[in-house]
Amino acid sequence: MNDEMTPTHDSPQHWPGAMHGMPAPPGWTQPASPSPVGWAPRPDQPAPKRPSKWIPVLVALALVSTLVVGAVTAISMSGSSGGQPVTASGSGIVDVTTFGKQIGAPVTQLTPMGAGTGMVLTSNGEVLTNNHVVKGAWKIQVRVPGGSSYTASVVGVDPAHDVALIQLQNASGLETITPAQSGSVSVGENVAGIGNALGRGGTPTVANGAVTGLNRTITANDPDGTSERLTGMIQTNAHIQPGDSGGALVNANGQVIGMITAGSDTQTTSTSQSSVGFAIPISTALDVVGQINAGGGGSVLLGQRGYLGVGVKALETDPATAAQLGVQSGALVVGVEPNGPAAQAGMTVPAVITGVDGHPVTSPNTLGPPLHAHVPGETAQITWVDATGQHTATVQLISGPAV
Repeated sequence: MNDEMTPTHDSPQHWPGAMHGMPAPPGWTQPASPSPVGWAPRPDQPAPKRPSKWIPVLVALALVSTLVVGAVTAISMSGSSGGQPVTASGSGIVDVTTFGKQIGAPVTQLTPMGAGTGMVLTSNGEVLTNNHVVKGAWKIQVRVPGGSSYTASVVGVDPAHDVALIQLQNASGLETITPAQSGSVSVGENVAGIGNALGRGGTPTVANGAVTGLNRTITANDPDGTSERLTGMIQTNAHIQPGDSGGALVNANGQVIGMITAGSDTQTTSTSQSSVGFAIPISTALDVVGQINAGGGGSVLLGQRGYLGVGVKALETDPATAAQLGVQSGALVVGVEPNGPAAQAGMTVPAVITGVDGHPVTSPNTLGPPLHAHVPGETAQITWVDATGQHTATVQLISGPAV
């Protein structure tokens, strides 16, 4: 299996991120004159963006998700970076590449899905990253810059805090990060963001800046229509870029104070530059890791979760189908896995899932929790609406991608 983030086509394809002025990763071509289609920000309006990961196998619009900043007032900044340069070695920082598949395709036909960053916690390969970096992945490949490549499995995730712990297979002797002491962060201190910027891999990039706020609250939306409301975030003006998610925000001593998770980009016709970024405090992330290693609790999900075998998106993206089926809320089914649980229950496209185990499903965001409460082999009761009316069936869930 190819572990590089390259197209699986026979001939080179144009990089979809070019419409946002983003350079192409290895294996993709950069069109001479990219022509934006479908979406463009107003010249005077920042285009919010989550720096989660490159998504080369989806349309370019999937590269642009919404970051709504709550409880954050306007901030005056001199630029996308500031403060004195921080010396950062990048020790313990690794590249995370994920692979997915189209609904109906065999698991032998995985394609590059995205690229992000991780932080090594133990020498035998426990790696901390964001939940949204590994979410939906059928395969996770981790590369130590200048070193070996490993296949990784998900130990546990906490979607509510956007934290994931993954384990590298057959790893030993790895360099680890050095976390800062809890509560040691202050506004104005010099920091650096370290990660797999632009998904290029290799030596981690270092973006210098300063802490511009503490205890921020944000709502970060993913292209699949799900979102998380994250609190207690560290705000920085370091230049955070796509691919940096899961990376480190470090202080002047090279200690990790936070895990990069979101950024808001100011877009122009030729550049993509972050004006504000956010990181989960490392103490918060490590508390979640402790819960995972202790066997769960709270919003933590351990190991493999149940899979229904559908692809969904927000219902409001297709008002014609919503009107056709006579539904106003739910998760719109856009693909059904052949011979999967949903298909065996008779679900077809178009359909809208409206309930799981008696819990109402009003959006893709509310579909995940009741499904993920089950492990493969357990049953769940699914309610959906299609052209023939409303249906309810009990299905046996199977193994699938990461939460």
